[in-house]
Amino acid sequence: MNRLALAFGLSLFFLFNLSTNAQDNKTFSADAPAVRATVTNYIEAYYIGDAARMQQTLHPHYLKQKIHGDIPVREQTGPQLVRDVRDGGGTRVPQAQRTEQVTVLDVAGNIASAKLVTPGWTDYMTLEKVNGEWKILSVVQRFDD
Repeated sequence: MNRLALAFGLSLFFLFNLSTNAQDNKTFSADAPAVRATVTNYIEAYYIGDAARMQQTLHPHYLKQKIHGDIPVREQTGPQLVRDVRDGGGTRVPQAQRTEQVTVLDVAGNIASAKLVTPGWTDYMTLEKVNGEWKILSVVQRFDD
């Protein structure tokens, strides 16, 4: 009787895990293109100096931590980033270096993670789905030397 109960319990456990994984895969497949689009809009807005487009990609609590070798970690808020974009910060990047590779790492419910690789830095991003739209909540940026 104990073996039967154990077998039944394990069967339910595995069935639940399979259905949960299938649901996660559906969420990933459905939302990954929208997450990718948000990250792409973010970097393109930076490159062309489009502050309004940048603002649309950012979560109200956006925060970026910048890591560059031995330099102490620096932080940048959303309003600071938008101001930098408006002032043409990204337009100083040479046209030949304005390339990016966006990888959606995971989507789980209303949270996603992505990786943005450019010739000069890599951004590790956390996004949140707010009112049906993906917004970038946080970025850890590593500069390449």
